[in-house]
Amino acid sequence: EVLVQPNELLVDVLRDKIGLTGTKKGCGEGDCGACTVLIKGKPIVSCLTLAVSCHKRHIETIEGLAQNGKLHPLQQTFVEKGAIQCGFCTPGMILSAKALLTKRSKPTPEDIKHEMAGNLCRCTGYKKIIEAVNEVALKIHEEGPEHV
Repeated sequence: EVLVQPNELLVDVLRDKIGLTGTKKGCGEGDCGACTVLIKGKPIVSCLTLAVSCHKRHIETIEGLAQNGKLHPLQQTFVEKGAIQCGFCTPGMILSAKALLTKRSKPTPEDIKHEMAGNLCRCTGYKKIIEAVNEVALKIHEEGPEHV
């Protein structure tokens, strides 16, 4: 637990008080998705979320995905597919993709585009990002949900 002020934003608490700097501060207006985290498995923009509203809730950040030094399948596939450039938007993209794949194991490319619409990337375009999410979705369908 962390002591927060009533007006502190979740992104600031995660980055400045807890040291989880994978959550990025982008636009500060909820438009870019760089600050996306998961609360109860749902993507939220932490730049518009008051930290006090998250009291006793499970918050998942990009730092929580890799286990025992091994990248999460989404992280690994983003790297393998070249779905990252500068990496600034990648944590939010991956968490949004994780939320999608948790609720829908076999999304269509249109489902992926729709779910990722809140995440902006200025470097890559979106083709490789959609391909990476689709590849992990296929692995989940073939090998089971442990890939999410």
